[in-house]
This record gives sequence, C-alpha cells and structure tokens, in this order.
Amino acid sequence: MDAVRIENASVFLSGREVLHGIDWCVERGERCFILGANGAGKTTLVRMLMGYAWPLFGATVEVLGHRFGTVNLQELRKRIAWVSPLMHQWLGGRDWTGREMVLSGPDATIGLFRAPTADEEARAAELLASLRAEHLADRPVAAMSSGEQVKVLIARALMTRPDLMILDEPSVFLDIAGREFLLNTIADLAAQRPELTIVFITQRIEDILPAFSRGLILREGSIIARGAREDVLTEPILRQAFGLPLRLVNSANGRLWAVMD
Repeated sequence: MDAVRIENASVFLSGREVLHGIDWCVERGERCFILGANGAGKTTLVRMLMGYAWPLFGATVEVLGHRFGTVNLQELRKRIAWVSPLMHQWLGGRDWTGREMVLSGPDATIGLFRAPTADEEARAAELLASLRAEHLADRPVAAMSSGEQVKVLIARALMTRPDLMILDEPSVFLDIAGREFLLNTIADLAAQRPELTIVFITQRIEDILPAFSRGLILREGSIIARGAREDVLTEPILRQAFGLPLRLVNSANGRLWAVMD
C-alpha cells in the first residue's frame, strides 16, 4: 500500500492555479525528496498532503491508505509528523524547555499544558537521547540554535509514533554548520527507523542526502521529473527547474553540489 497517492490534482489559491495535474506516489518506508525553486508549488503540495488545501473535483488524494473526503483529517494528522522551522516562532512568549516541547507532541500543542504521564516522560527522554539531544531537555527553546530547535521539533513529532514524516524545508534558516548538524540528524533518523516514510522538501540540491532514493521536481506548479534519484538529479532537469546553467559536482559522501557553469 502506498503512503501517498495523488492523481490528477490541480489546486487553485486566490483565484490562481498553483498546482497543475499532479500525479505522484510514495511507497511505505520510502525516502522521497521534493525539490524546486521558490514559487514552484512545494508548500502548496505539502498543504494538500495535510488536508489544508483541496484540489479541484476529480482528483484523488490518499494518505496512509485513507482517501480525502472519506476520512477524519484531524485523526489522520496524528499519524503524520510535520516538521517546519517556522514552528519555533509560535512559542507565545513562553520559555518552554526542550523537554516540555517534546512532551507537547501527543496533544499537538506548542508547549505543555498538562502533567505528562510517566510513559510520556520516558519516551521523551528516549527520543532526545536517540537524536543526541539529551542536553537540550532543560534548555529554553528560545535560547537554542535553529539546528537544536529543529532537533527538538523532530523529537516532538516522533512522540506520536507517526507513519509519515514531512520535513518541510527544515534547513532553510540555518547556516552551514547548523545545516550539516541537522542533515546528520536526519541521516541517523533514516538509518534507525527504516519503517518510517520520510518526505523531505527543499530548494537546495546539496541538502538531498543519499538516503533519499526517489524524488519529485517541480517548476511553476508542474512536475517536470519524478522517479529514481539518479534519473531526476541530472544537469538538464535541474537547469530546467531553476532556469540556470547549473553543473553538478559529486562529493565523496554521495551528495551533489550545484555550481554555475
């Protein structure tokens, strides 16, 4: 069974068609990337996956085996871990600690508003340890670096034992050190949890780790390539996607870097 199946999906926002006839599948346990420039439609596609943007009549959107229009989206979203760097901006002026933020995951709140159970406390500590972030448990989230905040948000997302994780441009605000710190965390997560379906959204070619073996490339709301990593991350396709004379450089660790030709 596919984790994601989308057929013939076009989305209008503010009177403009921003996604055009999207057909896309992600298998269970697959690690897939979505790549595109600003304005390519990545955010709208994520919103559609979460049930916050709806396609025109005649489309099919299925997530984790449930067809939209026949499922309680509030319940389905509990099985989807969404991680965005924008989430840390919603702290409401409170000095929530890393531990409290992680423990808020099951309630889908930003910050903890009840006494957690002993099992929840144990799971939060286990998740922080698995992400090598035990030292962040008692630190205020507002005092963490952007990379550390994203680690805490990943632990928060995993509290509900999700079947699907969507990493929505998690490195967009990070400097080079913070980005590499985060990407190492994602690589560890992919290795430790082979059953977890992960969708990674980015506008940076170099952020696509070797663990992401399949991908989708968007340009102006349309899919211009989809399939195996080696088939879609090519110079002709990337030049089309970004409108630039890009040349790819392979690094020893399997990542690709784009330079201007």
